[in-house]
Amino acid sequence: MRFAPTLLLALTAACFAAPAQAQVRSEKNMSLALANQIAAASVAACQEKGYAVAATVVDRAGQVKAVQRADNAGPHTLEASLKKAYTSASAKNATQAMMEGSQKSPGAANLVHIPGFLLLGGGVPVRVGNEVIGAVGIGGAPGGHLDDQCAQAALEKVKDQLQ
Repeated sequence: MRFAPTLLLALTAACFAAPAQAQVRSEKNMSLALANQIAAASVAACQEKGYAVAATVVDRAGQVKAVQRADNAGPHTLEASLKKAYTSASAKNATQAMMEGSQKSPGAANLVHIPGFLLLGGGVPVRVGNEVIGAVGIGGAPGGHLDDQCAQAALEKVKDQLQ
């Protein structure tokens, strides 16, 4: 079969032009200012309840943007808050929900074997609309559900910025 040079050139150009345009993406991400506000609001929310905690905020890739540790918070709270934030950002889900799901489903129980994951309450995704731009993780309250409540309270304080 023989093609005209013009047709062959047009087909070749079409094959290479479409993928180049499909490679560009635009994503929202966590700013340092917002991360600092969320971390501070998280620690403050827990302090109001008498809990000395650490709060870590990560961006959409799970990389640390901000960390705060309350006076008298145990040294383990830093690692717990980091792992909760990373888990939440990575899975785009709250760690409390993931923990509950892993307890009910044998397949989901294997999530505990993913390096860096911590399936305890206190990790909450930060969303702009339906897009996850990061997560906050809190460690140190006497129960993951209480860490989760502090994270929710912190996100409520910055909700006007998440639009």
